[in-house]
Amino acid sequence: GGVYMLMKTMMDNGLIKGDCITVTGKTLGENIDEITWNPDQKVIYDVQNAITATGGVVGLRGSLAPEGAIVKVAGMDRLQFRGPAQVFECEEDAFASVEQRQIKEGAVVVIRNEGPKGGPGMREMLATTAALYGQGMGEKVALITDGRFSGATRGFCIGHVGPEAADGGPIGLIEDGDLINIDAEKGIIDLEVDEAILEERRKQFTRRETDYGSGALWRYAQNVGPAYQGAVTHPGAKAEKHVYADI
Repeated sequence: GGVYMLMKTMMDNGLIKGDCITVTGKTLGENIDEITWNPDQKVIYDVQNAITATGGVVGLRGSLAPEGAIVKVAGMDRLQFRGPAQVFECEEDAFASVEQRQIKEGAVVVIRNEGPKGGPGMREMLATTAALYGQGMGEKVALITDGRFSGATRGFCIGHVGPEAADGGPIGLIEDGDLINIDAEKGIIDLEVDEAILEERRKQFTRRETDYGSGALWRYAQNVGPAYQGAVTHPGAKAEKHVYADI
């Protein structure tokens, strides 16, 4: 029952449109008009008295992620991080390094080849971040990946980095020791490596082969689009020529 309360304050502050028709046969605005805002509750805050000025997640963009990346900032005190990269080609390699306590304080842990094509599919990196927290390293490192995170992830964790490594994105060119700068207040994620050096690395770059050379996951990897477009395997509703619901 809380969703309409949330939409009530959003509507009152011009953040959503009310003329969309709904399954009730009424418009969204007409449905919201029937809702009375409860000023005595502390669960949903009024837009004018929001807990934070931004949402719980922030979009980042920069030389490391030209197509963008996502960081969860809810509950975080530290919104800037700059450090040398520790690079891993998959989540299993990163987790093994955490188990062996080889992650260095102040490092930016890079887990690549976990994007829509590279995974294939975007696995969540929850196990690695949980293990880092278990070692007391959760606030001492940052972690970036072309995969994803769940809402349970804690710490400075950036996911959905695009283009992904499997598409030849900058995340695939990072080497151990490269400096990475992240600023969640300014929305920046930069790889501090000279473009001439990156160009030389591009010439040597080879895509990592997945464990799927055939079957459904292989086919998925051939067709899936980038994370910022939803990581879908179809061109979208605008390209649809036949509506199968019309019977």
